[in-house]
Amino acid sequence: MKQPSAISPGRKPCGTRPEIRQPRRGVRKGFACKVGQALSPAMLAPAILLLALSSCTVGPNYKRPAVPLPAQFHSTEQPESAASIADAKWFDLFHDDALKQLVATAIDRNFDLRIAAERVQEARAALGIASANQYPFLDAQALGQSTRSSTVGSFPVSPGEEIAATYTQAGVALSWEIDFWGRLRRLKEAARAQYLATEEGRRGALVSLVSQVMTTYFQLLEQDLELEISRKTRDIANDNLRLITLRHDRGAATGLDVSQARQLLYTATSTMAAAERGVGQTEDALSLLLGEAPAAQPRGKPLDQFPLPPQLPAGLPSALLERRPDILQAEQNLVAANAQIGAARALYFPTIELTGFLGAQSRALTQFFTFPARMENIGPSALLPIFHAGQIRQRVRLTEAQQREMLAAYQKAVYSALRDVSDALIAHGRTREQREQQEQLVHALTESARLSTLRYQGGLDSYLQVLDAQRSLFQGQLQLSQLRMLELQSVAQLYRALGGGWQ
Repeated sequence: MKQPSAISPGRKPCGTRPEIRQPRRGVRKGFACKVGQALSPAMLAPAILLLALSSCTVGPNYKRPAVPLPAQFHSTEQPESAASIADAKWFDLFHDDALKQLVATAIDRNFDLRIAAERVQEARAALGIASANQYPFLDAQALGQSTRSSTVGSFPVSPGEEIAATYTQAGVALSWEIDFWGRLRRLKEAARAQYLATEEGRRGALVSLVSQVMTTYFQLLEQDLELEISRKTRDIANDNLRLITLRHDRGAATGLDVSQARQLLYTATSTMAAAERGVGQTEDALSLLLGEAPAAQPRGKPLDQFPLPPQLPAGLPSALLERRPDILQAEQNLVAANAQIGAARALYFPTIELTGFLGAQSRALTQFFTFPARMENIGPSALLPIFHAGQIRQRVRLTEAQQREMLAAYQKAVYSALRDVSDALIAHGRTREQREQQEQLVHALTESARLSTLRYQGGLDSYLQVLDAQRSLFQGQLQLSQLRMLELQSVAQLYRALGGGWQ
């Protein structure tokens, strides 16, 4: 008998499902299948394989959504250029050996980074599970059974018929879901996107970790500088208090002068205590970032001698789409949600499976491996959903809503990144200007304190003018140290906002 073709485009599908005249969105038009009615098991497997290879994939294919981007970052006076500070390595930003060692230790031991790395392994394993579902499964099966029929039951045993039987069966079983509609491929696509999303999440954790270590280290150096300024001011206040006390004992100074001299001393010692508290707590925070128990941390250059990069080019906004880990992670989540739509729509169509068994069955173990004991069966099956109370439709609506949610999250991630870069550029530019002006102010306050001391020693002014000048100088020096810290931190924040170059 002439066998029909395994695949006949343009013909009605086999079974009871009518021809699809208006295919659903994402389904290719004009496909159909027809499996031979009299195929032997030896010919059925190649026919099913050919059917699977020519199958379609239901659902929309992913295309990156268009997000309008500006030509350059907001509040930047730099010309448009593709060069960016994010292209540099993190250890080239600040030439400080202690900082390099701290960052390297954090990358190796940080708990959050280790957790993110394990999540990548989890997603990779999930991708392997989803990929395995596309292939046939083979399982070894063994069965031993002993039965006995009743001789006084509803159907008595005929004369000569055996009432007891014992047999053994063993072999390999085949099960394979033919992914004709692409449901398994869409699930694999979603799992792969989730794996890539977790990898971007790990890289995002790395970017944030390096930035946190840098900013925390600069905060520690600033508190060291505050402590040094407070100690110097305390020593000056002690010397002035001894001098004022001596002049008071000789009748050349009043009790008010002595009281005012003590004010500066106590102000300095109080600031020292606050700075020491900050140093200890910041060292503890840095220890946690390093994955260590609280301990003292090494220092490199002092804050006022820390070098700054000569230029901080931001590059083009469009580069963020390929560099920022959070944007790439949001995009992969969108890819996964888009693939889930196809997997949900495939449930409208029949589920085609191929099952089979190859082995032997015998009542006597001595005949188990003989040719007559062999047994085999193979055959496809199809399951077509008819009534599920709207469950499949709601599942499709669910995945479509999740896809729109991920699209909004992706767009938000893009514009959040633009804001981060703009804020970092504004912070760096304005903080640098403020630090330069504060340096001029501290220089003027230093000169004012020197002249006030000379005038007091010459008897031209009271000690109140000296106290005001020294107190203003003290506060000005503290503010200058904070501005230096903020300027250095703004460089690290800009580097993180641009996506960094340590990937």
